[in-house]
Amino acid sequence: MASSVFSLASATPSASLSSHDIEKGKLNLRNTSLCFKKEKNNPFMKIKSFGRISMVVASNVSRFEGITMAPPDPILGVSEAFKADNHELKLNLGVGAYRTEELEPYVLDVVKKADKLLLEKGENREYLPIEGLAAFNKVTADLLFGADNPVIKQQRVATVQGLSGTGSLRLAAALIERYFPWGEVLISSPTWGNHKNIFNDAKVPWSEYRYYDPKTVGLDFEGMMADIKAAPEGSFILLHGCAHNPTGIDPTPEQWEIIADVIQEKNHIPFFDIAYQGFASGSLGADAASVRMFVARGMEVIAAQSYSKNLGLYAERIGAINVICSSPDAAARVKSQLKRIARPMYSNPPVHGARIVANIVGDAALFKEWNAEMEMMAGRIKNVRDKLFDSLSSEDKSGKDWSFVLKQIGMFSFTSLNKAQCDNMTTKWHIYMTKDGRISLAGLSLAKCEYLADAIIDSYHNVS
Repeated sequence: MASSVFSLASATPSASLSSHDIEKGKLNLRNTSLCFKKEKNNPFMKIKSFGRISMVVASNVSRFEGITMAPPDPILGVSEAFKADNHELKLNLGVGAYRTEELEPYVLDVVKKADKLLLEKGENREYLPIEGLAAFNKVTADLLFGADNPVIKQQRVATVQGLSGTGSLRLAAALIERYFPWGEVLISSPTWGNHKNIFNDAKVPWSEYRYYDPKTVGLDFEGMMADIKAAPEGSFILLHGCAHNPTGIDPTPEQWEIIADVIQEKNHIPFFDIAYQGFASGSLGADAASVRMFVARGMEVIAAQSYSKNLGLYAERIGAINVICSSPDAAARVKSQLKRIARPMYSNPPVHGARIVANIVGDAALFKEWNAEMEMMAGRIKNVRDKLFDSLSSEDKSGKDWSFVLKQIGMFSFTSLNKAQCDNMTTKWHIYMTKDGRISLAGLSLAKCEYLADAIIDSYHNVS
């Protein structure tokens, strides 16, 4: 309730009012005119005049009144809607988080062991350096590029621990904005929903290159190449290292070579987002092949990493930004500037997840166990993919070709459903997904594949 400060004036004694009169509601405003005006020097104060009586009222208008309500996040908002649904058959296929066959969150056994070892060691909780945990930065670069890679031995990699993939991409975006003001980032159409937010927030201009072909539900390779060729020389080309999000469509090894040819010819800078190393195929090396090929060509490369998926460290926010430079001196200068950007942004990164990664990779037995668990997770997703294809093929009598489901890789499948069809998936079938038609197979069980297939078939054929 607005508070009020009263200033009362009258020419006659009978017009004077006590605070008791006001509190008892005895203020008589008959035959008076009411007017409002803002106090000259205070937009949050108003003067109300009632004939001879004037009141200065402190208005309860917020200084944040002009801030509008932000729309729900298109990905995280899906989970909020899912939680509010009480239907017994509901499915959450929106957020990219791994689930067991029972659709429960999964904490890797190797992570539990690493956690226990850290507890036994009694590690402190002191601040990390701005660039993060040195042991983590070493192993994360080794995992991505290969421990014997010349760029590591020659100290040409600037590695800074970031706040998972998102934070690492944001550091790189700030570096581009600051030191490449003419630079433009090309991102695939479609791409992960947060890419555009990151570059918009960093004030880095971006445009799109063709990637998805709705006619084939596959890669528009010719369109991709044409758009990258047409980009201004020296552009940053954002590439998904493996398991493209949201489509699950990756270039073939031969196509990756052609992509590298064009990027080199145009003097572009390849910028990799690697969110699923080891989680897509089950092999750390296979999922890093595209990045390593570009580096082997002697190109300067930017690469962001995340350990949310392959180690299930979603809430630990552990990742890294790597910049491969042509010389050790350039790498040192780039690292110094990444640290300078990080300092006012978040000061320094969290330690717990970094220690988990460093300890697992640094211990031969734990590293072997991690690889086995990655193979298990990737294998379960592949089994679900196979089952979904079988269910779609057997249930749909129209003759539609659903083989694109098998050609995609990783935790996502791009169903080719439009927004209206996605809405039908939710309102009729209680299946929650992003409105671009992406579903997370990591959130699907074998037991639910037939139900999902029925929903997709109904939505595809009966909703335009």
